[in-house]
Amino acid sequence: MNSKKKSLIVFFILTFSALSNVFGQAYQISLLTADPGDELYSAFGHSAIRVLDKMERTDYVFNYGTFDFNTPNFYGKFASGKLDYMLSVSTFASFVSEYDRQGRGIKEQILDLNPEETEFLLEFLQINYQPDRRYYRYDFFYDNCATRIRDGLDLVLGDKLVWRDEVKESDDKTFRNLIDEYVYYLPWADLGIDLALGAVIDVDATPFQEQFLPDYMFESFSRAEIVGDGPSRPLVKETLVLMEFPKVEKSLGLFNPYWIFWVVAIVFTAITYIGFKKKKLFIGFDLAFFGILGILGIVVTLLWFATDHSATKMNWNILWAFPGHLLLAKALWSKTLQSWVRKYLLFALIMADAAVVFWILGWQSFHPSLIPILLVLILRTNYLYYNIGKYRLTKS
Repeated sequence: MNSKKKSLIVFFILTFSALSNVFGQAYQISLLTADPGDELYSAFGHSAIRVLDKMERTDYVFNYGTFDFNTPNFYGKFASGKLDYMLSVSTFASFVSEYDRQGRGIKEQILDLNPEETEFLLEFLQINYQPDRRYYRYDFFYDNCATRIRDGLDLVLGDKLVWRDEVKESDDKTFRNLIDEYVYYLPWADLGIDLALGAVIDVDATPFQEQFLPDYMFESFSRAEIVGDGPSRPLVKETLVLMEFPKVEKSLGLFNPYWIFWVVAIVFTAITYIGFKKKKLFIGFDLAFFGILGILGIVVTLLWFATDHSATKMNWNILWAFPGHLLLAKALWSKTLQSWVRKYLLFALIMADAAVVFWILGWQSFHPSLIPILLVLILRTNYLYYNIGKYRLTKS
């Protein structure tokens, strides 16, 4: 190769490198973290990527947390875990306006990426936004609006991205513990979540796994470093509070399951005592009680075996909320005592006791408000088992 060709190649390499640097320096990439909202769908906060073009003066937000309400069979797909989320793009102004309307603050972490890394990340976002790539199967714990951003950055930076998250045994939290931090003041939603999610979330989450929650990812980003392309530097160059609202004092509210379920337990204890004294069963109360538990059991069973939700597997709430309780309620309604009823009552009693054992041993954490419900189940199955053959069935 002659010297003229060599000079031409060097010229093009230098020119391309310079253009690449100019391209990369024109953009500012940031992680946006929105505060949790008051409704369940917004209770865990939100993450998005801001791309500011300082030369063209464009400002866009890439958002992995959107879905299409017009999807055919939307609610069926949502319930069965088959609903796809998608990457959407909006202007920064409209993004801020939406959270301002909701009264939710936004923090911004400007990332200290070099021009090549910036260009790679922009290319990654553009490819992911293609119509055939923008949809993904959502998983609350492992594939959501926050983890998609983290995994994209992990791909772009590779081994250069170091998470400075030290595991501290005293700070170990299960996935359920992490959720409870956000929904404690939404007691009915908290109860529903604990009913729906199984033992698979009662394991300690690593600091890396904790990043499924936007607030935890914000903290991890603030500690992370980029190494291997010069002096080590923090991943986050600057942190800004774009919007902030006063903290609102929260309470459980008067209508919550904690005291309501204890009232239910007191009522059932009273009717059991009165029934024992008057030699009656008061089956009407059991029809409602076991009917509700049976319906809950069907829901738990469907979530476990008939959906793609990974977090609803191995759900031992089925030990006390069992579909067979509906058959028991139907049998109790009948004036004729069927031979299998006492055997089923013994089975239900053993299952309820097993649920308590599972809870004590830590195999699954149940919602605290369920303590009186389990006590009622143990009380009534025990009472009916020993007395249903003695007293005439009466619908009271």
